[in-house]
Amino acid sequence: MSTVHRPEGSLVESAKPARVLVVAHKAAATPALLGAVRERAARGPARFHLLVPNPVLAEWHPMHGERHETSVGEHVLALALPLMDEAAGGRVDGSVSIRHDPMDAIEETLHDGDFDEIIISTLPRSVSRWLHIDLPSRVKHLGLPVTTVIAQERKPADAT
Repeated sequence: MSTVHRPEGSLVESAKPARVLVVAHKAAATPALLGAVRERAARGPARFHLLVPNPVLAEWHPMHGERHETSVGEHVLALALPLMDEAAGGRVDGSVSIRHDPMDAIEETLHDGDFDEIIISTLPRSVSRWLHIDLPSRVKHLGLPVTTVIAQERKPADAT
């Protein structure tokens, strides 16, 4: 926190917005994640960045070693960002990693950017590959606070 001097001579503390990395793919626009972003924004100034690990495995080609298909991830961003903007109360930026592995995507993004905390949004436990590989615990070892948001299971239809 820094102290800002106002012309009237009074002191006011100003907080630099926290940089929050939000990691999601199939759970990028769930009510649970939007609620978590809304709650984090209400706690204090924050800027959000939505990272979508590449949903498509990288295609290797001997002539095009760096060819990566990211259109599926771009579609996720296009659908999720307007909803996240609303939840955050401001503009949220985003990117699609060329990395398919979520841990690799997170590590690369943290290396290239400056973040203060991480929110991981996953599918329900019954179908989440990220929970199966214990991604939240692995990410905690990177030293930043981690919040894990798990989408709700769909309730079965009433059988009558």
